Amino acid sequence: MSETLEIRWHGRGGQGTVTAAKVLADACLSGGRYVQAFPEYGPERAGAPLRAYNRISDKVLRIHCPVTHPKVISVVDATLLDSMNVAEGATDDAMFIVNTTKDPSEIRQKLGAKPSQKVFTVDATNISLEEIGRALPNAPMLGAVDRVTGLVTLEHLLDEVRKSFGKKFSEKIISGNMKAAERGYKEVKEG
Repeated sequence: MSETLEIRWHGRGGQGTVTAAKVLADACLSGGRYVQAFPEYGPERAGAPLRAYNRISDKVLRIHCPVTHPKVISVVDATLLDSMNVAEGATDDAMFIVNTTKDPSEIRQKLGAKPSQKVFTVDATNISLEEIGRALPNAPMLGAVDRVTGLVTLEHLLDEVRKSFGKKFSEKIISGNMKAAERGYKEVKEG
């Protein structure tokens, strides 16, 4: 990776969006890269829209501001597509990863994505319901983002998920999140 990769995450409070950005940063950091991960909150309550950001680089990061021109945009909650412009500032070669049951071509149209931009979808909510037992789509979205970007190997990502979730949760929850991340990695579709 020769340039800085900037990622913007769109989600709602309580979906684990900020945690996903932090786990991705930890995985890249332990892989020898320089990283930043930080949230931007509106009203701090469950269900409120929020953004989280990542910067990942092989060089020291000297800027500290919101990501305004992301190459990767992860939409953890597809209802946000109707209430905000998640494509704002996206680079001409941006990659959109959206949690939805819809086909990538339908999401491409909804986003108004340029031909040079890529659109991916993954049913992260259903994956999390099946693997964790709750609608917490952060782990499958984390897997999907990793697959699309190729930042770290799946094994490295899963190891980082175990480390991060292992600090606070039971083995059942950790295992469910690892399976959910792996499924997100494997089930993401490009349109």
